Amino acid sequence: MGFLNFFELFILLFFLGFFSFFCFRDNLITVMISIEIMLLNVNVFLVLSSLYLDDFWGQLLVLFVFATAASEAAVGLALFIVYYRFLGLLSVDLITIIKG
Repeated sequence: MGFLNFFELFILLFFLGFFSFFCFRDNLITVMISIEIMLLNVNVFLVLSSLYLDDFWGQLLVLFVFATAASEAAVGLALFIVYYRFLGLLSVDLITIIKG
């Protein structure tokens, strides 16, 4: 399986996450999972292209993206817990009410 076949696979998986982000917006957990799918897909693509080009900058960039994704997940889950304790359910429509 060559590099171009992996590239097509990563494009397919990225658009799967993108599609699920816009189609299943009623649940916050689904939105968070689809964002994580897109970020991890980009990371794997960066590592693969870095290995293919024999350059380490892509792998270094992946470390920064992992750190950003981990902090985004931690803050997002903390906000979900606060919303759930306050309202008793997780819904995207109720976040616009709380915005204030």
